[in-house]
Amino acid sequence: MSTHAPVTPAEAADRLALRELVDAYAHCADRRDAKGQSAVTLDGDHATGVTYCLAHHVTEVEDGSQALMIASIRYLDTMVKHHGAWLFAERLLMVDWTDTRPSQP
Repeated sequence: MSTHAPVTPAEAADRLALRELVDAYAHCADRRDAKGQSAVTLDGDHATGVTYCLAHHVTEVEDGSQALMIASIRYLDTMVKHHGAWLFAERLLMVDWTDTRPSQP
C-alpha cells in the first residue's frame, strides 16, 4: 500500500519546471545567479527563511548556437542552531517560472 498522495497537475508542472532547470545546469556553459531579498523568521534555535533569485544559464544548443534560460527561483530554508553555529536543516528549491530564448555569444 502506497502512502504517497496522487500528484496534482500543478505539482506535475512544478516538477517539470524543476527538471528543466536541473537539465539546464547539466549542460550549462555559463551561469549567473542574482540573489534578491531574503526573509528569516527566528524561533529560538530554529529558523525558517525564503531567498529569491534570478538564475541565468547560457547553454550550447545542438546546432552550435547558444540559448539563455532565465529562472525565477526561491529557496525555502529551515535552519537550526547547533553548538553556536547556524546550519541548514533543509533547503527546498521552488521554480516560479522559466524563460528560454536564443542568445548571442
